[in-house]
Amino acid sequence: MRYSSLPRRYWVAGIAAAVGLLAVATAAEESLPALIQRLQEEKPKFATRQQAMLADRYDLADRPAKDVTMSRGKPTQGGVRVKLPADMTWDKLAAMTPADVKEKGLWPAGFLPLPHPHHEAGGMIFPKFLIDETKKQTDRDLTRFDLDFDLPDHLLPEFPAAIYLTTRPDLGDVSKGKLVTLANFNELFKDALNPKQLEGLRLLVTPFPQQQFNATEDRRSAKAHQGVACFDCHANGHTNASTHTVGDIRPNEHRHRIDTPSLRGVNVQRLFGSQRALKTIEDFTEFEQRAAYFDGIPADAAKKGTNVLERGSQVHFMAEFQALLDFPPAPKLNVFGKLDKSKATEAELRGQEVFFGKGQCATCHVPPYYTDNLMHNLKVERFFKEVTVNGRKASADGPIKTFPLRGIKDSPPYLHDDRLLTLEDTVEFFNLVLELKLSAQEKDDLVAFMRAL
Repeated sequence: MRYSSLPRRYWVAGIAAAVGLLAVATAAEESLPALIQRLQEEKPKFATRQQAMLADRYDLADRPAKDVTMSRGKPTQGGVRVKLPADMTWDKLAAMTPADVKEKGLWPAGFLPLPHPHHEAGGMIFPKFLIDETKKQTDRDLTRFDLDFDLPDHLLPEFPAAIYLTTRPDLGDVSKGKLVTLANFNELFKDALNPKQLEGLRLLVTPFPQQQFNATEDRRSAKAHQGVACFDCHANGHTNASTHTVGDIRPNEHRHRIDTPSLRGVNVQRLFGSQRALKTIEDFTEFEQRAAYFDGIPADAAKKGTNVLERGSQVHFMAEFQALLDFPPAPKLNVFGKLDKSKATEAELRGQEVFFGKGQCATCHVPPYYTDNLMHNLKVERFFKEVTVNGRKASADGPIKTFPLRGIKDSPPYLHDDRLLTLEDTVEFFNLVLELKLSAQEKDDLVAFMRAL
């Protein structure tokens, strides 16, 4: 049938479809060298855009908190880093209603969702220290030719992170200060794990094809690639702040930047995945390989080489090792997960009172692990008008998971998308969102308590 014999809306749609197919065909015909050249030419523009946004939102200075370090000694960054609008103070802002904050456009930009380093492109992106050590040990290069990681190293978790095992607490940190990879996992763990657990760890450090790192020409690595390992993001079973965009939200501008959560204490958790629809660590491990590695696009997974794990002999082994990863020691806590008064400072004890009282933190963060394993909707959108920043539309986040607070000082940045750089930022955020009206002293004490967890 000729287009002229159809209603106008049909032949217009047909022409549009044909143009779309032509565009797809043209894109598909772009050679890898041409793609690399084009994206590398665009790279500085997006890097400059992201760094300008970060500088506008945050104080990114290297300013450690006094006498506070992570498990292996890296200084913990201190102070509120989110910048306020001109002529505004935290007390003034806390005294306003959400409707007034929204109407006057006073919600701090640093409390809006944080975009991916290049939100329109998305995909896995790793800090340089992880890239360098992985390449040194395994000759596998996790560099992307189109973009680099965005946050400065001093605001990230220590690297390599300590590893504590629930089965061998007597050993303390079993990492021996090394990044665990395929090159050294057996040497480090052969005397601490049984063969089944050791095989699970092997699979966790084995690279498999992923959307941006694979052997097809539709990739973001210069050379054909083995892929990505679970422990590339969850380095040493913890986190190194590597990021991505969630695969289960569309359109793209609504996709969350991912905060890579620590796997420490995963044995006490009951919700997994960005929408927390997965109920076991086995479910999540299998889902990562089948879907999350490929942005939730089954056709890409098939084309690029998805690794379908066998549930009984692979997924279960991987999950069993993950369940051994323990929280770091907290010598000031008693068996109920609260402060031992003989070991805690006055500030920590006051902070504990705020946590369980005026701050309402314990409503969701229940001891001893400081999680209720539930989802909660903070309804932060009541404070700001919808806006798009660097390709990310700031709108309603919906329900988010209650992450455990045990060992929280080891896991910056915070919230589900890394928008909060320090624990001080986190306290200011929740003081506004929950309309708590905490005093400056109560805020400081609350931070002191959380650092003791």
